[in-house]
Amino acid sequence: MDNVFNMLRELKIQVQNLENSTGHNAALFQEQLEKSDKARLELKEDIQSSINNISLKNEFPRQSTPILDRNVLNLNNDLHHTISSNDVETACNFKDIPRLEEWPTFSGEGEYNHMEFMKTIDMFKEDFNIPDEYISARLHSLLTKSAKKWYYKMRQDHGKHSWPWWKEQIISKWANDSWRFRMENSFEEAIFNIERDRPMTWFLKQKDRLTALHPDMSETMVHKRILRKCGGDLEHAIRSRFIEPCSTEDYINAMEDITTRTKIGRNWSKSPIDNKTNGKPISKPNKPQDRLPLKCHKCGSTSHLANTCPKKTRINEINAEKVEDTKETTDVSLHESDSEPSEEEEVPEELSIEKINVSFD
Repeated sequence: MDNVFNMLRELKIQVQNLENSTGHNAALFQEQLEKSDKARLELKEDIQSSINNISLKNEFPRQSTPILDRNVLNLNNDLHHTISSNDVETACNFKDIPRLEEWPTFSGEGEYNHMEFMKTIDMFKEDFNIPDEYISARLHSLLTKSAKKWYYKMRQDHGKHSWPWWKEQIISKWANDSWRFRMENSFEEAIFNIERDRPMTWFLKQKDRLTALHPDMSETMVHKRILRKCGGDLEHAIRSRFIEPCSTEDYINAMEDITTRTKIGRNWSKSPIDNKTNGKPISKPNKPQDRLPLKCHKCGSTSHLANTCPKKTRINEINAEKVEDTKETTDVSLHESDSEPSEEEEVPEELSIEKINVSFD
């Protein structure tokens, strides 16, 4: 037991010594923390004072610097900033270039429009800052059929070139006289038909033909030539809605409204009789029977009528003939009555017997 008490006493003493040492260390730590805070504040004040001194030193030469140099410096900074921003935009737009399926194609066959093909590529080039080398590298995929064979031959003969050079070659190849002749004939034959054509599709197609034939023609003149293909009534109705010049969309909207809500420009024709009977054939009326030829009732001739008969009979002669006819008929009737006995005279007894029988019944 004594040993245990001694051990506990020693342990208690060690704990007290430890507490005293930790308390002393805490006091030292607090003192060092205060010193570090004080040093930090002093350093901050020194830094602030040095910054103020530097700013004061920089303000003095700025006042003495000529205005011209300052403008030149700002101009250089702006130029550098513009160039760097354009580079960033170019890099971003290059990633957004349309896929190959979204690019236009050109075959060089049929009623082609090489101007629209080149304008679309130029629009992509402007919107996405596409370099000419990139466009030239894609031509083998954008040109098809006859145009592709032509491209391979030109590439083999002339080698690699920029997009402007290829545009000149396309124009010289396909903007020929035969193409112009076909396009002009197609435009002249394209008369608007309300029953067959849609206003928007028809109008834009004619505009593409004219712009391909005459790239320098003004939009107002293009609209006038297209409206002439609509017919007098429809053309007048469309022109009456606007005060020229107007946009293509305005003309298309007016054209659709007039053709949908009115009867202007429609070719109305009477429907055949067969349509009224639901397709059933109509039976033809029977032919009238052949009439007997007209003849004169006085003389019996068919060459004239009674009112123009040259043979005129007298009234006395007619009465005499009638009297003779009546006498002849009476004589004939009397003669027949005398020669043939009547049925009543032949069977008087039978009649009497029948009467008797009837009376008894």
